[in-house]
Amino acid sequence: MAPRTMMLALWGVLAASTVVAGVAGWSPGTATFYGGSDGSGTMGGACGYGNLYSAGYGVNNAALSQTLFNDGASCGQCYTITCDGSRSGSQYCKPGNTVTVTATNLCPPNYGLPNGGWCGPGRPHFDMSQPSWEKIGVVQGGIIPVLYQQVKCSRSGGVRFNIAGSSYFLLVNIQNLGGSGSVGAAWVKGTNTGWIQMSRNWGANWQALSGLTGQALSFAVTTTGGQYIQFLNVAPTWWQFGQTYSTNQQFYY
Repeated sequence: MAPRTMMLALWGVLAASTVVAGVAGWSPGTATFYGGSDGSGTMGGACGYGNLYSAGYGVNNAALSQTLFNDGASCGQCYTITCDGSRSGSQYCKPGNTVTVTATNLCPPNYGLPNGGWCGPGRPHFDMSQPSWEKIGVVQGGIIPVLYQQVKCSRSGGVRFNIAGSSYFLLVNIQNLGGSGSVGAAWVKGTNTGWIQMSRNWGANWQALSGLTGQALSFAVTTTGGQYIQFLNVAPTWWQFGQTYSTNQQFYY
């Protein structure tokens, strides 16, 4: 069978919601929803993005179970999710539908339940915003079997840098990444410094133990997909803590 014909055949199987685990890179998991019918309860979260509209992510988001969240390294990644019609609970699926969400939060284990519940260790689970979950599931079901795969993110506008911290501690939340969606490494440079290696503090927040107030700031980022971009003179010398500075540059892989 020719590759194109084979791909079309696989998508035909997906449309029937009978894909089995491991086909064409899909993995089995489960999904629930939280945050209300308007998704407002999903704002904030363990990635530190705050208002998800301002950060570029909107309502199609999900909290990942511990095994997928990877201590915050997965923040910003995109996942396409579809119902798995071959498993128990699929009567609450909407066959053939898919939705793509961004990882913006952690679904922590519930140690009051056996094995930590659906978000317990080793369980691939998506606690999705209700609007995104309803694209693939029926509300009465509560939890559904799904298939998922990580996909390339497409973003509107450029990468954004939200700056917090203090005079001797810089904490930068890196937002709205396309391509792989997540940060693999980051650097900051002041007007009077060379490039300073940053380290992940928590979620999508990266830190530098340097006093850079009063200097224009540039950033460099390598995504987990391997693309490296320098963002020069992002913040002017009069930048302030609590402000977000946008760029016109974007990642594509």
